[in-house]
Amino acid sequence: MMPKVQVKKLNEKAVLPTYGSAYAAGADLYAVCEEDIVIAPSQTVLVHTGLAMEIPEGYAGLIYARSGLASKRGLAPANKVGVVDADYRGEVMVALHNHSDKEQTITCGERIAQLVVAPFLRVDYAETQTLSDTVRGEGGFGSTGTK
Repeated sequence: MMPKVQVKKLNEKAVLPTYGSAYAAGADLYAVCEEDIVIAPSQTVLVHTGLAMEIPEGYAGLIYARSGLASKRGLAPANKVGVVDADYRGEVMVALHNHSDKEQTITCGERIAQLVVAPFLRVDYAETQTLSDTVRGEGGFGSTGTK
């Protein structure tokens, strides 16, 4: 059974998230604005979606870049992955950052990011003086090889 996400339109121009294909993991989020949004190089702008939603308990809404927008125009969420918690009821917004060296324009109704609703585990954190041994041990970034 597919979990349901209740979505409330906060703006009459808002568009419910849509999937681009039958097997897409992420649903597109759309910009809601009164006029086009210009994002200067290295600037971050908070873009409205006009939507609030009720993510089911035990799930999180994860906001990712749209690959075409990021690779062709340098626009991606400033925080890399936005998180919409199950108890958040405010407007879902996307902090779009312009990584390019050119001004970029977001048009009203444009697809600006994608939302993946995924289950997660909450854990209890317990302080300890020792951790179990592993082959990797304390090896950090790049320690498992380059292949």
